[in-house]
Amino acid sequence: MAYNSNKNLKLYYSIGEVAEMFNVSETLLRYWEKEFPNFITPRKSGRQIRQYTEDNIEQVRLVYHLVKEKGMTLQGARQVLKNNKTATVQTMEVINTLKSIREELLTMKKELEQTIY
Repeated sequence: MAYNSNKNLKLYYSIGEVAEMFNVSETLLRYWEKEFPNFITPRKSGRQIRQYTEDNIEQVRLVYHLVKEKGMTLQGARQVLKNNKTATVQTMEVINTLKSIREELLTMKKELEQTIY
């Protein structure tokens, strides 16, 4: 079996690393954990140090999408996650794919403009 260089070998991320991924404070992540106790569930070590898995990061990404990108209130985000989590996840994935395609197209446009001029 060939080595997959794209595979992420890290099992756990610290709260600081996750906060940096989303450009939010650690305090906000702790607050979201309290507001979404059944949804955002990082593992805590013996000294109560939070350890986020890839699944936990996806949970945070979904809350971030609803609250920060769509502008929902926490109550609204809780309701959406309770009623229609699957559709929300699918919509978020489509939006993220479209954003990455847009970025790629803008990069291509910039490169084309540089070769023309």
